[in-house]
Amino acid sequence: MVDTMALLLPFIRSGRMTPTAAHPAAPDTDAPHVPDDEVLLDAADPRLAPVLVAVARGEHAPAAGLLGATRAAREWERRDRYAVRLAAFAHSRPEWLHTWRTADPQDPHGLVVETQLAVDRAWRSPARVEALRELSPLITRAARSDDRDPVPWRIALDHARGARAGHKYFEELWEAAVRRAPHHYGCHVAALRYLASWGQDAHRACLDFADRAAQDAPADSFVQALPLRAAFTCLSGPRGVQVEPERLHAAADRAIALSALLGPADPWPAPIRNLLIHVLARLERPAEALEQLRLNGPYATSFPWERESDDPLGRFLQVREEVRTAVAGAARRPQRGHGGHAH
Repeated sequence: MVDTMALLLPFIRSGRMTPTAAHPAAPDTDAPHVPDDEVLLDAADPRLAPVLVAVARGEHAPAAGLLGATRAAREWERRDRYAVRLAAFAHSRPEWLHTWRTADPQDPHGLVVETQLAVDRAWRSPARVEALRELSPLITRAARSDDRDPVPWRIALDHARGARAGHKYFEELWEAAVRRAPHHYGCHVAALRYLASWGQDAHRACLDFADRAAQDAPADSFVQALPLRAAFTCLSGPRGVQVEPERLHAAADRAIALSALLGPADPWPAPIRNLLIHVLARLERPAEALEQLRLNGPYATSFPWERESDDPLGRFLQVREEVRTAVAGAARRPQRGHGGHAH
């Protein structure tokens, strides 16, 4: 694992740990509560939603326009998420993508969706390693289609993990990815998952990598949530995994600070907030989890709840109710010897 860290860390400038944020006051338990039947699972943002409606009608031009706009504006995070969502849609309804690729085989936007879809399908194959290795020419073509775009390189990083590529090859991909977008969250998550795939002993290395990346990223970058993702990996691992609890709490604090910079009740940061709610609940910090639920509004996401249940929406609602109950119970318990309410 030391070799793996040496592979990744030279491309992330080291720095001092940022002091953890102060815990906010417990939120009002009477804050607006979204009814269960109004909670939305994996809701698309306002830019993607009409595009999904169009591709459902077989129209690929709006998808090409949306991805083209993200490339022109260098909105790599949005381009990445939109490509993933469009590929997921094409998994069950591929006709519009076939039409698109036939009409314009050189279009880099259609190519990145096609590549994402191919990798997704190969991951589901019983012969995953062989299926992924067969996709190498397609991934190379996508990576060469646009010298600025980090998204094909994120796909390549995921592909390398599934194909069990060695450290040297992964290092070459990582260097190419961060050269194009040093703070691209998707590429960092792919690298983190590659580190985690090297076994139980990798958890500490994952936290080290995530902390260094976050220290170097802007305050409003999603990379600030990378330590949270590493903390989730630790909490979801075998019971034998030993990581200092303060490191997990520090990761949650960093993500809380990021959440405060993002708009409330917005589907765009919902994946970060859903993960934060999960980790805060696991760390027994229900008051802060409730505050994130308030900021999150009606938006549930499949990840991370699908890791615990075949019904991710049901699991989200269950944890939400547990958090509210825990906060209400704490509010009713007086502090010993001081009166008032317990935190």
